[in-house]
Amino acid sequence: MKYPDIQEARFITRLNRFAARVEIDGQPVDVHVKNTGRCRELLVPGARVYLVRSDAPLRKTSWDLVSVYRDGRLMINMDSQAPNLVAGEWLATQGFDEVRPEYSFGKSRLDFFMRRGEQDFLMEVKGCTLEKNGIGYFPDAPTDRGVRHIRELIRARESGYDATLLFVIQINGVTEVRPDGETHPEFARAWEDADRAGVRIAFLRCQVTPDSLVCVGSSGDF
Repeated sequence: MKYPDIQEARFITRLNRFAARVEIDGQPVDVHVKNTGRCRELLVPGARVYLVRSDAPLRKTSWDLVSVYRDGRLMINMDSQAPNLVAGEWLATQGFDEVRPEYSFGKSRLDFFMRRGEQDFLMEVKGCTLEKNGIGYFPDAPTDRGVRHIRELIRARESGYDATLLFVIQINGVTEVRPDGETHPEFARAWEDADRAGVRIAFLRCQVTPDSLVCVGSSGDF
């Protein structure tokens, strides 16, 4: 996955969940933040960030903030739409007869339905942008929606689907993700329940540059 015409900027402040103010060539500019999570360890004053120009009509802002250098050293993609794009590219290499995005199951819409022969698969994709001591963690904020998705995957597994919770690691050099029980204990419990129920928990390792997010390996193919 590659962005066109990337623009470097300096982060000034976050205005709300969806917007921030940055500096481009010495001028303050308001931009859209493509991640509604807290990202407090990422979006700090003075951080080097990267923007891509939006082609969406009727937008108040012309730029999307998609990636950041944390502490001046760690390249992180923080675009919440990127994980599904990367997962879709990866799934296309896994030999499925059918791959269908946005599949309704139970009370949720899961990210992918796949089929190989007579076996049906369901997958929910999460992006990981939180790193501690070289390990990825999820979530960086409480997520009732994430808990609900895991519970649906458990039910899918019990119904005969091959079910997967896939983490796309949007951080250079990080190879695994663990549940952040301090941030959301219920999510950590749901993760443990899913593991016991036979839900596959998989990771996509990525090479991150200011203008790209590319899968370079996985924790296990199908």
